[in-house]
Amino acid sequence: MSKLVIATRESRLALWQAEHVRSLLEQRGHEVSLLGMTTRGDQILDRSLSKVGGKGLFVKELEVALQEGRADLAVHSLKDVPMELPEGFVLACVMEREDPRDAFVSNKYADVMALPQGAVVGTSSLRRVVLLRALRPDLQIEPLRGNLDTRLRKLDEGLYDGIVLAAAGLKRLDLASRIRHVFEPEAMLPAAGQGALGIEIRSGHKGLLDALEPLAHQSTWLAVTAEREVSRAMGGSCSMPLAAHAIWSGEHLQLRAAWGDPERADALIRVQSASAVADQRAALDLGAEVAAKLQAAGAR
Repeated sequence: MSKLVIATRESRLALWQAEHVRSLLEQRGHEVSLLGMTTRGDQILDRSLSKVGGKGLFVKELEVALQEGRADLAVHSLKDVPMELPEGFVLACVMEREDPRDAFVSNKYADVMALPQGAVVGTSSLRRVVLLRALRPDLQIEPLRGNLDTRLRKLDEGLYDGIVLAAAGLKRLDLASRIRHVFEPEAMLPAAGQGALGIEIRSGHKGLLDALEPLAHQSTWLAVTAEREVSRAMGGSCSMPLAAHAIWSGEHLQLRAAWGDPERADALIRVQSASAVADQRAALDLGAEVAAKLQAAGAR
């Protein structure tokens, strides 16, 4: 595995992520190059992802490059990776997670609670919409698409009083100074896999699996496996206002989930469960248990 090609989107954040993986692999003696690509998710900016095919639009072209042998691996923000991968592909590695929380960014206001009545907040995540409405039902929440730099530019142009972004992306691009407030999970529960990087490869590539094994972070992998199982069991996609976040307490994994109705601020359902988790099977079982609790409480 001396020469490897990484397929990546061409946004600044995606390129940072791919460069990060390239650096780690080069430190282990591999020769690595990048194959930059523009995905459908990057091209369609005038509609919400939930209306045009979901977050899988960010990975499809990269999978085609893997299938055709033009690339050996693809680096993804794990929260953009569909819960079910197409036949012939496998999630080969989950890396150590950056800050999984959401961040409030504003040029005028210290946090969401400081916003004036009826202020305009930008996000295109249904999860963030329902959680923001639970905190501030009076806010006017407007769509916000584009890469990280585009979203910040729209804020700076005065189109929004504040926007909500993943803290991980801001920190990775040395933009942490733009963060006015980081939401604690109790207020704004993160998306499944948020802050973690996943590496996708073609199935059956033993040599590549061995090469990627040193990059894997097992405790992160188990946590996001439980989170993603909640989404999978709920039929999760970006068209579902669903949050799932797991934290470790010793050998026990505590998994919390939330589901809401975008049309009703009072319809938010929150559940949680915890168990000892030592392997992927136990993580999947915990995720399934929490999904069942959501459904029993009325989540659809």
